[in-house]
Amino acid sequence: MNEKVEKTENRVRRQYDREFKADTVRLVTEGGHRPSDVCREVGITTKMLSQWRRQLENHPTPEQAFVGQGHDREAEVKQLKCRIAILEMERDILKKAIGIFVEPKR
Repeated sequence: MNEKVEKTENRVRRQYDREFKADTVRLVTEGGHRPSDVCREVGITTKMLSQWRRQLENHPTPEQAFVGQGHDREAEVKQLKCRIAILEMERDILKKAIGIFVEPKR
């Protein structure tokens, strides 16, 4: 199980990957298991399982059903590109500052 744990103020928030969500829903829909048993087994709430089922019913694939809260690769790439731009600006400013404070050799 690929589980990501985020700690916020006084709460722990778990995030599950698409494959885990799809497999858990399949246990109920195709495997014939009771939702309460599956939830107890994998450590989630029945409300969470119901939400995953609805999302999967409304979309044809797990990739479309479980898009997440902006924690996907595109958002990460965008964030990293922004960070690179800031670091490049800081580097350029430092290069200019060195040029100002260092006397040219004569």
